[in-house]
Order: sequence, then C-alpha cells, then structure tokens
Amino acid sequence: MSEKKYRVIQWATGSVGKISLQHFIENPVFELVGVLVTNPEKVGKDAGELVGLPPTGVLATDDVEKIVALDADCVHFSPLVQDIDMVCRLLRSGKNIVSPLGPVYPTEHFAADVEKIEAACKDGGTSFHGCGIHPGYVGDILPLTLTRLMDRIDRVEVFEIADKQKTPSVYIEFMGFGLDPETLLSQPNCMTGAMYAFGQSMALFVESLGKKIEDLTEKHEIATARNDIAYTGGVIRAGTVAGQHWEWTAWADGAPLITYHLYYILGNDMEPAWNLGESRHRILVEGNPSLELNLMAAPEADGHRPFLGITWTALVGCTAVPQVCDAAPGLVTHIDLGVVQPQGLVRRPQA
Repeated sequence: MSEKKYRVIQWATGSVGKISLQHFIENPVFELVGVLVTNPEKVGKDAGELVGLPPTGVLATDDVEKIVALDADCVHFSPLVQDIDMVCRLLRSGKNIVSPLGPVYPTEHFAADVEKIEAACKDGGTSFHGCGIHPGYVGDILPLTLTRLMDRIDRVEVFEIADKQKTPSVYIEFMGFGLDPETLLSQPNCMTGAMYAFGQSMALFVESLGKKIEDLTEKHEIATARNDIAYTGGVIRAGTVAGQHWEWTAWADGAPLITYHLYYILGNDMEPAWNLGESRHRILVEGNPSLELNLMAAPEADGHRPFLGITWTALVGCTAVPQVCDAAPGLVTHIDLGVVQPQGLVRRPQA
C-alpha cells in the first residue's frame, strides 16, 4: 500500500463527527486540513480541543466558502441531515466524499440523487461513498461475508438492539419517544420513509446473491412505559412511547429473504416487555448450515457493554477514505471497493 497521506476535512462535529475527527487527528495516514461546524460556540476553536486532544493548528469554522476552497482529498460529510446539493458542490470542487448518510447503493428510490452525484463526480473527477452501520455494514457487507460459510440460504435476519437509556441519542426525540402512541402514529418523524434507506443495503445484499427484490414491507410495533423512566435527556412519562420495533423485509422468489429489525428502547420497564438482552447487532442466517453472529462492544470495567452504533458509523467511513480517494470517479459502493484495507490502525495509543 502507498504511504501517501490523505488530506481530509471533517464536515460537522456532532456525535458521529467527533469520532471521525479524533480518528483523523490521531491516525498518521491522514492530515486534517479543515473542520466545518454549525454550532457558533465551536467556531474558532482548535480541532483538537473539540475532541479533548492537543492543539492541531486547524481551527473550526462555519464558513462554507472557506471549506470549499480548501485543497483536500476527501470530506467526511456527516451533518444531521443529508444535503445532496452541497455534496455535489464539494465533489465538483475536486474533493472525494465519504458520508454515513448515503446513498449507499443505487436503488430506484434514490435514482435522482445518484444521478446528481454521478454527474458531479464526473465533473470533479471525484468519488462518493455512502456507508454506515445500519443501514450499512451490519445489514449488507457483514451478512454477505457470512454467506461464504453457507451451502444454502433460506432467510437472513439482521437486528439492531439499542438501549438508549444508557447511550444518549438525538434519535430519542426525533423518533417520537415520550409521545402518546396515537400521536406518534399520526404524524411523520425521522423514520418516515426509512424503509427505502434500509432498502439500499437490502438491495446490495440481495443483488449480490443474484436475486432481485420483488417487494419491500414494513411493520412498526410500540412499547409504552409502565412507570416514569429517567434518561440522560429527561423523563419518559408512564403510558408514553418507551420502545419501538421497526421491521423491514425484502422479498425474493415469493418469500422473505432478508429482514431488518430495529429495536430502540429506554430500559425494560415497558409493556410489552421485549426482554432483548444486551445492546448489540445480531445476524441470524437460516439455511445449511444455519449460523448466528452477535456483534457487541467488549465489557467495560463495570461489566457494562456500551452500544457502539455511533462509533462504528463513523469508523466504517473513516477506514474507507484512502480507497475511496484512489477509486475511479463515480458513486462507489461496498462492492466496488472490494475488501477495504484500513491504514494507520496499528499504532501506539496516545498518552
């Protein structure tokens, strides 16, 4: 592999962006050249200060024009909401992009966005890679890797189980936790249309197995708090939404082939009680031979296993940056990248 350094920009420093920023500062393969922030309180602060590291000499800015004008190989683009027009502007400025917001795979639902991105990549001679943990890694390339151990596949189920009472998340508010169930079901929220976002990973998996998705179906189950539940963002009142189970299924050959489960809960004092166990990602492959994989954090000193969905969302993109930069122009999927070979990971931890 080349010893080239890659000049990178971190766009946004929220929960995902901070993980990425720290990685770029500490990994010797990267040279941080810019940081875009949206919080006025962060403007002018050194990038190192934003993540508890020594000064880097790179100061955070909210000036988009300064960021666009920078000479950089790649932008890790992780705002709270995707902005395809800004993505295209950055691509046309000669910067490759890795984004946990996708698009991950060229499905019909995202055809217009993919077309814009492909055109911008052609103009800028750049590449775009959409990724993430779920949708993303645990729903497509990880189960696809496991199929190398199979003789026959009957059905695949992918689970994300996250206890958000212990792991803070902006999605608690965005997903409507704490609302009356009737209110939640009567209005759109951040999960409206999520089936199509997750459908990208499903399509990557299904088409890699030589099949086509015939139908996508969705189910939504709600659990309510038995008693008031305290969490880092406040209190979920008794009788309001304290757990959600979203289920999306891709059908092929007239049968369900792959199903995604998303369980977000605030503890276990709920009705119904799902009793899901520890936060983790779980993959169940039914066939010959059947197999199961549980992906979770190692236990900390107190025995608790944190849920690392945010951390993994950031790092699965960061570790792909060199190969995305070196790829041919255009939208680059996990399949196009092949086996990613992360650089700069074998190093001594900073004191």
